Amino acid sequence: MAYTKNEIINMLATVADDEVEKLRQQAYSVMLENCGSNVYLRGLIEFSNICTNNCNYCGIRKSNHKVHRYQLNRENILQSAIMSMKSGFGSVVLQSGQRQDAEFVGFVCSIVREIKQITKSEMLPNGVGITLSVGEQSEETYRKFFDAGAHRYLLRIESSNPELYAKIHPGEMKFENRLHCLEVLKKIGYQIGTGVMIGLPGQTLEDLANDILFFKSIDADMIGMGPFIPHKDTPMNEEKFPWDKNRNYRLGLNMIAATRLVLEDVNIASTTSLQAIAEGGREHGLMFGANVIMPQQTCQEVRNEYLLYDGKPFLNETIDELASGVKQKVEALGRKIAFNTFGDPLHFFNRGKK
Repeated sequence: MAYTKNEIINMLATVADDEVEKLRQQAYSVMLENCGSNVYLRGLIEFSNICTNNCNYCGIRKSNHKVHRYQLNRENILQSAIMSMKSGFGSVVLQSGQRQDAEFVGFVCSIVREIKQITKSEMLPNGVGITLSVGEQSEETYRKFFDAGAHRYLLRIESSNPELYAKIHPGEMKFENRLHCLEVLKKIGYQIGTGVMIGLPGQTLEDLANDILFFKSIDADMIGMGPFIPHKDTPMNEEKFPWDKNRNYRLGLNMIAATRLVLEDVNIASTTSLQAIAEGGREHGLMFGANVIMPQQTCQEVRNEYLLYDGKPFLNETIDELASGVKQKVEALGRKIAFNTFGDPLHFFNRGKK
């Protein structure tokens, strides 16, 4: 079904409990019809917080000198990937701050190849699926990553409004370059993921509706988005930009539902930022139409150094505890985890068929 911008705005503006429940049920029904009830797991490995960017909202921005910088070594990353595979996760996400130097690019290529090799099993003859999220790169670099074995790429637009994008990013970060990177990723053959922050200062419901229409216009396969949560050591800290966490949380859930209704067969992640605001937030996201969870698989020693926002959950649990906890919580919702599968978005295979 095609929705107008005004219809999407009305979905996002929903606040009455009965109307929110109606929206949730509609989105959940569309998810079941187009994607089924399975929940797909992505083991999240945050392998470096070194970043050359200075995004105004991000806790690992280059100018935040309070952060202890790290890059996990090969052994740490491979161990996390192996543990993810042994827990039945069919995919991992390798995420880091943005770097474009040759040493970094070479390291990412080599680690992708090794993960693919060491995670081969009877259930996963090609190894785990790999999503990369390492920022803006050249076309040559994206091709190297793809040839190494990564087949998904997450590059959030953060806001599809160029003016708002410029307000939350420093001048050297160009909206046009972010768009170009998404186009290049699609051309190469990646399953492309993007997303936005919800509840940014100065952001309107029309902006968020346009974000959803943007996802549709670029034919995105995966959506990862969550509420804006300020970080105390950034220019967009809570003192300068007071925020309404209840509003951002409600908007976060409404955005998942509206995105599901408009995009139907994409993969939508229920992100950790929902959990940072409300206990059970990740599970609520699943009930509003999300079908992906990215459990933390970064080694505990550095997990608290990858803080994009304040209040990040799951800093102290072991990887085994996180894996078993996810299974229990998902099954309590009446959903089933699809173990030992890539969990590729159906939209990727349906492109051009509708």
